[in-house]
Amino acid sequence: MPEDWRGWVLAFVLVLGIGTTFGLVQTVVDANAARDGAIERRSHSFEVVILARSLGENLAQAEAALGRFVISGDRQLGVRFARDWAQAGRQIGLLDRMVRDNVLQRARVTALRRAYAARGRELSVIAAGAADDRPDPAITAFYDARDSLALRRIDDLLGQTIAAERLLLDARSIELDATIARSNRLAGGLLLLGVALTAIGLFFGWHLVQAIAERRAAADEADAERARAAELEAAVDAATASLRAEQVERAAAEAQLNQAQKMEAIGQLTGGIAHDFNNMLAVVLGGIELARRHVPDDPAVRRHLDHAAEGGQRAAALTRQLLAFARAEPVAPEAIDPPALIEGMTPLLDRTLGDAIRIEVAGDARGWSVWADRHQLENAILNLAVNARDAMEERGTLTIAARAMTLAAGQIGGCAAGDYVAFCITDTGHGMTPEVQARVFEPFFTTKPVGRGTGLGLSQVFGTVRRFGGEIGIESAPGRGTTVTLYLPRHHHTAEAVAAVPEDAPSEAPTTGRDILVVEDDPRVLRSVVAALGELGHRPVSCDDPAKAADALIAMPSVDLVLSDVLMPGVTGPEMVSGLRRHRPDLRVLYMTGFAGDLDEDALGRDPVIRKPFTLAVLGDAVSAAAGG
Repeated sequence: MPEDWRGWVLAFVLVLGIGTTFGLVQTVVDANAARDGAIERRSHSFEVVILARSLGENLAQAEAALGRFVISGDRQLGVRFARDWAQAGRQIGLLDRMVRDNVLQRARVTALRRAYAARGRELSVIAAGAADDRPDPAITAFYDARDSLALRRIDDLLGQTIAAERLLLDARSIELDATIARSNRLAGGLLLLGVALTAIGLFFGWHLVQAIAERRAAADEADAERARAAELEAAVDAATASLRAEQVERAAAEAQLNQAQKMEAIGQLTGGIAHDFNNMLAVVLGGIELARRHVPDDPAVRRHLDHAAEGGQRAAALTRQLLAFARAEPVAPEAIDPPALIEGMTPLLDRTLGDAIRIEVAGDARGWSVWADRHQLENAILNLAVNARDAMEERGTLTIAARAMTLAAGQIGGCAAGDYVAFCITDTGHGMTPEVQARVFEPFFTTKPVGRGTGLGLSQVFGTVRRFGGEIGIESAPGRGTTVTLYLPRHHHTAEAVAAVPEDAPSEAPTTGRDILVVEDDPRVLRSVVAALGELGHRPVSCDDPAKAADALIAMPSVDLVLSDVLMPGVTGPEMVSGLRRHRPDLRVLYMTGFAGDLDEDALGRDPVIRKPFTLAVLGDAVSAAAGG
């Protein structure tokens, strides 16, 4: 009986041990299955969140590509928009498959698909407008579409989808932790039971150690998954922040580009107006000079003609300033008297800056001169004066001084040792910080509000000063105003170098008149120039079409000079002259122009140029110099 008892006990212990073993194995299997299921569900939530964020980024990239396509007209950007938008549609389909087990999420994705289709129809209309070379309506439609109901609906649905998955993610993390804790408790109980069963402890102990090792590995894997999820979330946040920064930068770049294009259009319009105005002034001033020579010697008549000529000269000076603003004149350096330059600009500065700005002129550079293009130097000073007005908020004192200075080598920037004329423009404005001073000459850098500055003014001033061998310096501090100084080398000239022939001085007619072919498309200017040449004793032949110039040249018994306009419809003056010189290589040419526009200066070659409007004296001297070689 005792042996039977021991057998039963042994059998009972064996059965209990086997049951314990099976219980332990089953616990491990269930724990692993529950853990794997929880990890899989949480990973699924992470994938849904990442896909939703990636979808939002693709939609934003597609709209950004469409915006650049509408503005630039680059069809590659249009292709990129279509590709990104189609990719977003495929992502919506993938998102729909991923959330098919969630009724609420599927409803959101269905609504998202409808909003995506509505937004696609809006953007397709804009893209079609841009592709049909209708940029202005397309740009307007693009900016109007930024407040689209479909766009707001897409953003709301993406946000709701991500928020819902985050809630599921939190719940599944809690479920995972609970599963691991429950499996730990069950395994612990079975472990205690296994220890009690000493007869089979070693056998079941080995299995228990294996189960503990696997559980620890599962916990480590869960920790690794949590760390990976945190890294993915951080990467998503970083990508979102980068996208937002890119959008802000793109908006700023688009605003600067629009402003630069607007200023370029204004410059082209100004140049075109100045061209027509110069043609009219050429007729007016030429008629006045011819009238002076033929009217009776009546003081009253002479006085009226002088007043009319003075008004025409002032209009010509204003036109030159317009051309300088439009950057449409070639560089024409000359010896310039700094005090006279500043005094001559005072009326223009008064009109430009307004009555609330008081202008003071000073300096000690009398008798000194600089070698530069007068119009470009005037434009540089005008740019600095306008900046000073804005810094003073259109009320204060502006001081413009031309000072004589002797600099040591390297004293100011890269200036060599020698004499310099310093143009100092000083305002009483709010001043600049050192950080702003370090960047003021960078192209497109501006401290003015959007729409009020292009960031090109000071960079043009910098280029002008450097072009003529000078340097530029700034002294400023917050609250203490600003002084911008242009250092230009002193021009050591002879008396003849700066002696100017008065524009109204009479020109002596040549002893022998010259045969001159005059080519000009404006009939009024043509008649005026022909009459002026006839008055000077020449024998002009008129031609109102550059295409007929070759026939007119052949019909002339002899020709000493061709006087041609530069810009004419169909064929430009240089193109016409190039054709004539194929048959007459020795042909002498004198160009006249009021606006060179975008014509390459090299196209004019070595032939001299006279600017409209011009006086009889200037015309006579130019003809004599050009025809005489």
